[in-house]
Amino acid sequence: MPLSVIITTFNEAAHIGAALESVRWADDIIVVDSFSTDDTVAIAHTYTQRVLQRAYKGPADQKNWAIPQARHEWILLLDADERITPDLQAEIQHWLAQPDIPYDAFWIGRQNHFLGRRVRYSGWQGDAVVRFFRKSCRYNHKQVHEEIELTGLRVGRLQYKMEHYTFRNARHFLDKMQRYGAWSAQDYAAKTPRVTYFHLFWKPLFRFGKHFIVQQGWRDGRVGLVISILMAWGVFLRYLYLLETTEEKLKS
Repeated sequence: MPLSVIITTFNEAAHIGAALESVRWADDIIVVDSFSTDDTVAIAHTYTQRVLQRAYKGPADQKNWAIPQARHEWILLLDADERITPDLQAEIQHWLAQPDIPYDAFWIGRQNHFLGRRVRYSGWQGDAVVRFFRKSCRYNHKQVHEEIELTGLRVGRLQYKMEHYTFRNARHFLDKMQRYGAWSAQDYAAKTPRVTYFHLFWKPLFRFGKHFIVQQGWRDGRVGLVISILMAWGVFLRYLYLLETTEEKLKS
């Protein structure tokens, strides 16, 4: 059975070549770019002619637009900072060789890398995403940590993990956390009518404790400490942006 690969991008020149190299065995490769201003598009064109450009409204919206562009029934969807290993490739091809796949989608684990080190704990040890699925699947509409809507689907899990290089540099990751904080505020707006000290202080503190103590971030050393602080910072930003939005509504 043939496979379509979709990768969504914006200014991913540092990553896109390695991501595409890891899936060049696929039958159909589509890059959906949000009008990058670096060399992303030029690099992508060295691997595929199917480089489509579309204005970015949100991660789920972009992916749901991209899915119907695929030529084949089965899709592997990646971010530019993810890589398919040879073992994972073989496992995917094994399933595609089956005459009747008894699933509609598959969870794939991610081995995260941060500050040049493999992260084994810090709350990321169980990280997994649904990225191998039938063309009929669609993403939910969450702005942060969007995922395939699994209601009514038969979902399996692949044995091997993809590699995830989430950290390019400090500025890149802080910019990413800022975007996620603003998007997350949209997801939480309906369930948080009023932002209090509990949201701005205690919830970030709880998040730090969850990653560093409960999920053993301390075992990752300095990297675990940095991850735990950044995860707490993301929670603080969520409620800061939500507070800002609430105050603006009250003034209008």
